Amino acid sequence: MLNIHKVSISFQGDYLFEDITFRLGSGDRIGLIGKNGAGKSTLLKILAGEAETTSGQIAEEKDLKIGFLKQDIDFAFGKTILEESYEAFTEIKALEAKIESINTQLVERTDYESDGYHQLMIDLNDIQHQYEILGGYNYKGETEKVLQGLGFNREDFNKLTDTFSGGWRMRIELAKLLLQHNDVLLLDEPTNHLDIEAIIWLETFLKNYSGAIVIVSHDKMFLDNVTNRTIEISLGRIYDYPKPYSKYLVLREEMRTQQLASQKNQQKQIEHTEKLIEKFRAKATKATMAQSLIKKLDKIERIEVDEDDNSVMSLTFPVSITPGKVVIESKNIEKHYGDLQVLNNVNLMVDRDSKIAFVGQNGQGKSTLAKIIVGDIDFSGGLKLGHNVQIGYFAQNQVEYLDGNKTVLDTMIDAANQSNRSKVRDILGAFLFRGDDVDKYVRVLSGGERNRLALAKLLLQPLNVLVMDEPTNHLDIKSKNVLKEALKKFEGTLIVVSHDRDFLKGLTNKVYEFKDQHIKEYLGDIDFYLEQRNIENLRDIEKREVIKKQTDNTQNKQSYQDQKKLKSLNNKLSKVESQINQLEKEIKEIDVELETNYDVTVSNPNFFDEYQKKKEILQELMQGWENIHLDIEQIEM
Repeated sequence: MLNIHKVSISFQGDYLFEDITFRLGSGDRIGLIGKNGAGKSTLLKILAGEAETTSGQIAEEKDLKIGFLKQDIDFAFGKTILEESYEAFTEIKALEAKIESINTQLVERTDYESDGYHQLMIDLNDIQHQYEILGGYNYKGETEKVLQGLGFNREDFNKLTDTFSGGWRMRIELAKLLLQHNDVLLLDEPTNHLDIEAIIWLETFLKNYSGAIVIVSHDKMFLDNVTNRTIEISLGRIYDYPKPYSKYLVLREEMRTQQLASQKNQQKQIEHTEKLIEKFRAKATKATMAQSLIKKLDKIERIEVDEDDNSVMSLTFPVSITPGKVVIESKNIEKHYGDLQVLNNVNLMVDRDSKIAFVGQNGQGKSTLAKIIVGDIDFSGGLKLGHNVQIGYFAQNQVEYLDGNKTVLDTMIDAANQSNRSKVRDILGAFLFRGDDVDKYVRVLSGGERNRLALAKLLLQPLNVLVMDEPTNHLDIKSKNVLKEALKKFEGTLIVVSHDRDFLKGLTNKVYEFKDQHIKEYLGDIDFYLEQRNIENLRDIEKREVIKKQTDNTQNKQSYQDQKKLKSLNNKLSKVESQINQLEKEIKEIDVELETNYDVTVSNPNFFDEYQKKKEILQELMQGWENIHLDIEQIEM
């Protein structure tokens, strides 16, 4: 489908990547990974034809259709969600206009026997046939299905896109791409604006997608669930393996270990040969041998070890001044967005030095409460900040908080004060903005670079309370780890909104779950919260909601088939339990015999083999019993 051959791209003489080659074929689902600024988004733009290469070639099949979801999109206003989504079907919409035009002519004309009228009938038939082939009679239903999968309710369909946030408008763009049935899908951080319910739906959709997909994402679980190939951009090179992300990391490390061992052995051989050369050079009779060894040494192809880009940002959040014992106190907080109530009678008291996680489904009010705390939006109820409280806020969508027309350096200088303005360049360097990077305009930065800039800006203001809304969005794995360590060392009060269990683990000591307009407190870390909810990870909360919704929407009572299956499983369970009881009884009798009769093996040489066999059968029955129980629970949910 797409052949990329020795492609390079450079900016002002510095290569972002050089001479990269790979092929993109049908069925490939590639996870494109690498550090922030490595060139992932740039490569997607090149593949989409929106950026030119410095050198190299890209060959593609004739009439190849490529869809590209960018991180930042210029949205059109004035259309409803359905109207905007229907823009995905340009050919179908054009045919609809032709059909309408012909029908209008047929109504207005009366020359029913004329050749012109007859030709209109033929044209209408041809266009309607083409319309049917393109799916004209199905596209509206397909659109609604995709929109609902991405989290929109049916009552939202006729609302103007203007009334939705940037994140929701991004979902509309994603819906349009998925509806176009492109041969190649290029997705740049598609999960950043999705809740877990929508992510789960998207995973299923992409796994069944017939074309090729290239995904830039820092969501490890999403990559593992969707991709079958990983390409990493690192230090201008690419590493291409036919494995999803986690398996790729293992293979990459194994290969690097082998390279190091091979390089070490080769170096020993080279050093030994060099010693021989020095030894033989001194003797005239051995000069020919020395020359032979030198030629042999020159021909050796030196083993290279893949370099790792270990550069990371440096981050420490200093506490400005010590605040009072209670830093935040809210009473009876309510928040409506039009007719939609998000928070109702929410009471929250945050003590100094608390480390708090806000968790729950998207749309339940986590970000809303965070914005209320920092004074970003209006609300009903009472909110009081404690004595000497100074809040630093990291917003989920930095596009709305950073001026795209400013440079990186100007953004920092404008945020600085007299006392720290001289430190701006040092701070930018610590966040990997070095050299000419500081003169880049904010609008051209990648999502990860924007987040690093936002974190750097936080260091220019005095703070003792940090409110962070999805701070790991767009950040690469190493940057996430640096941020987590900095927050763990932060001696002030922390409130963090996140879906990332790995990030939250060991970071907070109190969890607030947002659900049905209220919050519920859990006095423990994220593992304690998950244990209390009896779930493995934060995804499971929303997976259960998905299953429940699907069940409620399709049937309020169990179907006849489910009842029949449930009865069969209960019968099977009863039979297995009977077998387990009988076998446990037999094993117990053998244990008693072993304790009282030491010569039992004399009369039966196969005694212990038979004894072990019974234990193995019992183990298998216990596993079977557990599986049947799980099947029953699945039906009853």
